[in-house]
Amino acid sequence: MNNRYAVLFCIAVFSPWSVAVDRLNVLFITMDDMNRDSVGVYGAKVPGTTPNIDMLAAEGLRFEHAHVTIAICQPTRAVWMTGRYPQNNGALGFDEIRTDVPTLPETLRGKGFYTGMLGKTGHVVPSRKNAFEYSRDQQETAWGSSDRYGEFVAEFLQNAKQTDRPFFLMVNTHDPHRPFHNSTSKAQGKSGKVTPKLGKLKYLQGMDEVPAPSRIFQPDEIVVPGFLPDLPDIRAEIAMYYSSVRRADDVVGRVLSELQAAGFDDNTVVMLKSDHGIAVPFAKTNVYRHSTITPWIVRWPGKLKPGSHDTEHLVSGIDFAPTILDILGIAAMEGMDGRSFLPVLNGQKQDGRDYVYTQINAIVSKVDYTMRSIQGKRFGLIWNAWSDGKKEFNNAAMRRGLSWNAMVDAAQTNPAVAARVKHFQYRVPFEFYDYEKDPDALNNLINDPASKELIQSYRSKLAESMRTTDDPALAGSTTDFIR
Repeated sequence: MNNRYAVLFCIAVFSPWSVAVDRLNVLFITMDDMNRDSVGVYGAKVPGTTPNIDMLAAEGLRFEHAHVTIAICQPTRAVWMTGRYPQNNGALGFDEIRTDVPTLPETLRGKGFYTGMLGKTGHVVPSRKNAFEYSRDQQETAWGSSDRYGEFVAEFLQNAKQTDRPFFLMVNTHDPHRPFHNSTSKAQGKSGKVTPKLGKLKYLQGMDEVPAPSRIFQPDEIVVPGFLPDLPDIRAEIAMYYSSVRRADDVVGRVLSELQAAGFDDNTVVMLKSDHGIAVPFAKTNVYRHSTITPWIVRWPGKLKPGSHDTEHLVSGIDFAPTILDILGIAAMEGMDGRSFLPVLNGQKQDGRDYVYTQINAIVSKVDYTMRSIQGKRFGLIWNAWSDGKKEFNNAAMRRGLSWNAMVDAAQTNPAVAARVKHFQYRVPFEFYDYEKDPDALNNLINDPASKELIQSYRSKLAESMRTTDDPALAGSTTDFIR
């Protein structure tokens, strides 16, 4: 080897800014309103829901204990894009990120990355018009058309090749967000009812018909989530939901196929995550475990062992931006609350990953429904700051669809369902659950004498999380968390 090639070899192999690192790309795929237990590799009780997501997990690492910070579409994405808790980025609910807060796509674009986004354009840094050079909105992606998503991904990747720049592409599926497959958006609106119909779904007037998923589930095939009663209308709606899960999985398969066809498989980190749980009572817009726990899959060819499964660490959406920047060798953005879990991806044990801190703020017409939770691998404490026995919880995810209406109807004659309806509407100030024994959060242990010391420790941890993140809910509360 002559001296010239020896020097080039040393630079390529030993420099931290080698070509391999310089050209590392990121593909971030997000699912909308998808429960973790809807995914096959995460133990879905319904077979055949997510073959493409399962394959992605088989090619990389999946986290068992991965959460989002806030179980609402726009603010959870604001957390992803800033690495800050809602009280520190300005997006407590459907609010814009504060102008002084840096965002991930803008930071990456400033470092020479070609940035792109498909879907959910109104929910991902909507006030930052220059964050993404390439974007296609909800109408252009036709809600759940894998063909349309595929066309746009191919176009974006071709542009990336022509610009000769590394890329960050965020692909947001709209499924399994409402309206579910085989239900009309109109029927899910003002009436609060869902009218099943045959054929394909038109979700907006004037739009092309949304294609059917590659598999359509029937009510007798599915398993109703344990936090809901098994009623005929709920079973029918959950079947529609699972069909939408499968259509989201169809999009994932097509997106990954386009990545491979463009030749970017080997130098692209792929992450897949849901923004929160399903839009039914006790999931979305709440802080129960099934509200915030989501799939989180990472594929990094040549770095992560295929089929890896991390059961040790708790990671959260607050850690997304710090981790991406760390992977790419880019300095952290100022003011981030989250921290990189790159050490975990490197196979190391990372201290301080025993708990996650989650929240809900105002969600309907600026009505304050402050909720906070601290969760470990097994236990979780919830503080419902708004609960006073009189104020009624109300949000669109609850009122739309068959499930809530079926529960209200059944409550007239079924005491058990009536108790669930009442609890959902009014709550109690504190809830404490053993999610290992009670994964559906049906047995509130807050007054259990045997759990008194454990509950006290969780109250202290929650108070400390609120203090260290400058949570205004703590300053405005008369509740003594430490007591």
